[in-house]
Amino acid sequence: MEDISLHILDLVQNSIAAGATLVEVFIRELPNEDHIWVQIRDNGRGMCEHQLSQVSNPFYTTRTTRKVGLGIPLFRASAEASGGSLQIQSHRGKGTTLLALFHSNHIDCLPIGKLEDTMAALIFMNPEVNFVYRHEISGRQFQMDTREIREILSEVNITDPDVIDWIKDYIKEGLEELNGGA
Repeated sequence: MEDISLHILDLVQNSIAAGATLVEVFIRELPNEDHIWVQIRDNGRGMCEHQLSQVSNPFYTTRTTRKVGLGIPLFRASAEASGGSLQIQSHRGKGTTLLALFHSNHIDCLPIGKLEDTMAALIFMNPEVNFVYRHEISGRQFQMDTREIREILSEVNITDPDVIDWIKDYIKEGLEELNGGA
């Protein structure tokens, strides 16, 4: 993967395939500590202990359409390449939480990427799913919640191209503000 946002795109699609109706993506950047935390939490089916023990094995998958599952192993490898780590918690019937640590000053740390494009694509492709995206940099925070957007939109479909463009712009502006207007 080229950047963290593409990992998020892939992993959130896994959450949705596991029946999630709510997916939360939380990114916390702590530049003074050289840390980027990425958390993806869903309310999908969750995994049993056997599945959880096999989740980092690229040759284990519950899918019947292919024989490999690379999303979590690649995410783990990217985090570990930066000197970081990946933790996974999952409970059958309750959902799964992935928490990755990246060391941002490490030469092998991936760039974060275009989260506005990732979140807009997820919303467009999965209009029945609720998404919460939070991004924090040094204590300053931006949040987007599709439940709030749907409430404001009322009768307008969240996948309307004008709405998707607005969501992308809203996220991009929020991130620019977090980064000091840059």
